[in-house]
Amino acid sequence: MSKDLQALINSLREFSSQRDWDQFHSPKNLASALTVEAAELLEHFQWLTEAQSRDLPADKRVAVGEEMADVLLYLLRLSDQLNIDLVEAARRKLTLNAAKYPVDRSRGTSKKYTEL
Repeated sequence: MSKDLQALINSLREFSSQRDWDQFHSPKNLASALTVEAAELLEHFQWLTEAQSRDLPADKRVAVGEEMADVLLYLLRLSDQLNIDLVEAARRKLTLNAAKYPVDRSRGTSKKYTEL
């Protein structure tokens, strides 16, 4: 795992420990909180057009960045609780996705791999 991600995980461990929150940070609770934060992120894009979603005003970009950070922090905390190396898991998943979505059949289409 990268040094930056590991440092962030270590900071989260300390943050949680100082507040005695480990008792609340079960994988189930963290996954639930992650889903809530992802919904809060999505809320910023609700009702926007595709073009509007690509050209957010500065204040909205800050708010979206904060929600993205919440999602990342909960995901890192969950990975720590389950002892899953997210970087390695992401690399494996990218390899699997490359096999599911070969360039010659998936380029330029949003079809699911089962429809290619």
